[in-house]
Amino acid sequence: MQLRLSTLVLAASLVVKQASALYFYIDGTSPKCFFEDLPKDTLVVGQYKAEEWSQQTNTYSDNNQLALLITVDETFDNDHRVVNQKGSNKGRFTFTASSAGEHRICFWASHQSNSGWFSSHPNGVRLHLDLAIGETTQLESRDKEKLADIEQRVKDLSGRLQDIRREQVFQREREAEFRDQSELTNSRVVRWTLVQLLVLGATCAWQLSHLRAFFIKQKLT
Repeated sequence: MQLRLSTLVLAASLVVKQASALYFYIDGTSPKCFFEDLPKDTLVVGQYKAEEWSQQTNTYSDNNQLALLITVDETFDNDHRVVNQKGSNKGRFTFTASSAGEHRICFWASHQSNSGWFSSHPNGVRLHLDLAIGETTQLESRDKEKLADIEQRVKDLSGRLQDIRREQVFQREREAEFRDQSELTNSRVVRWTLVQLLVLGATCAWQLSHLRAFFIKQKLT
């Protein structure tokens, strides 16, 4: 089934340029395709999420086994394929129009398996799509904000590491200064102790000599 975005929903141009959510259904093996005329060097960013119909709950719900194939062909250039992306039930795709003209964007739904990509086809899939067309989009702005936030965090961490390094250098300098001061104090204490011992020894020697002379004098008398 193929639909033209420009004629499907007249107001969808505002919705698409603002990257607002829209959804459509994919049945069985039939892909869902859109046609869009794009100027040269136009950036297209799409974010999607696919939900499969559950007969048990009678609702659309997430299924990790659900897979999507996304293709983008240039219809003006013999259907030259510019995007051929396989992904899970949610993800993102981007491309830039290399030439001006009509582009066909198609989505296939399938189940993943070890034996092959398209092992079986779901009964019904509801695809939510945020399609942003243009050089400046909300999706790009969000990416730039995330990058700016990450860059700021890296700068903050780098600043903290520099502070920690400066603190470590300061602590090492203080430890070296304290060690030098302790060694100087200890050497002074040792020298003063030796001086005291010398003075004490000299005093004892003088007293012994004086007492000896005193006793000799007393004996003679």
